[in-house]
Amino acid sequence: MHGYTQDKDEYATRLRRIEGQVRGLAKMIDNDQYCIDVLTQISATTKALQSVALGLMDDHLKHCVSEALTEGGDAADEKVREASEAIARLVRS
Repeated sequence: MHGYTQDKDEYATRLRRIEGQVRGLAKMIDNDQYCIDVLTQISATTKALQSVALGLMDDHLKHCVSEALTEGGDAADEKVREASEAIARLVRS
């Protein structure tokens, strides 16, 4: 079981919505839409993906990392390292 399991349907819905936004972006390019309008939609899509990522990170910390810390040992250290690296990737993106 993963941290997001209970919210899996919500995440799937949000990702399908983002998928629709990306298809809309491709259509905007196909239709030669104004650059700034395309960039505005890219920004909105990026923010939507970042929101999903933050939700997944929150779920991961509350479930997977918390559980590993309770058990202790090398697995706990590994989960904390893994989460730290994921946060660093999110901050850089």
